[in-house]
Amino acid sequence: MRIGELARQAGTTTRTLRYYESRGLLPARRTGNGYREYDEEDLRLLRQIRTLQGFGFELEETRPFVECLQAGHPAGDSCPASLDVYRAKLAELDAVLARLQTVRDEVAAQLARAEVEAAAELPGGPAPRCEMAPHGGRPDPHTDPT
Repeated sequence: MRIGELARQAGTTTRTLRYYESRGLLPARRTGNGYREYDEEDLRLLRQIRTLQGFGFELEETRPFVECLQAGHPAGDSCPASLDVYRAKLAELDAVLARLQTVRDEVAAQLARAEVEAAAELPGGPAPRCEMAPHGGRPDPHTDPT
């Protein structure tokens, strides 16, 4: 198949395919008249790349998976180098999740502090009115069900 057909089937652009070719991830086979020619194995490589990129892998991180497929393995992740990339990506994701949990905890603590301070400022009194809000900050009796 030609480059346009491969791009359509893979859900990408011909420009992207040329870039992958320049990076050595997609083989560059040419017909006698100079057209790029691809087959189902190339489509399989592209699907592997696109799947991994969908998971957040950088393009270079897909290389071991592509090489594994090109070596004739049934799956791109059945080679030791691919498993190493998975392990590294999991460690990276764990670090991001830990950082997000820390940030979440900090935001929750700030919210709790702010709520305590706000409650202390209003000892049993009504919430202050906001003159900029519709109806002076009071509920609209026509739209507010309370």
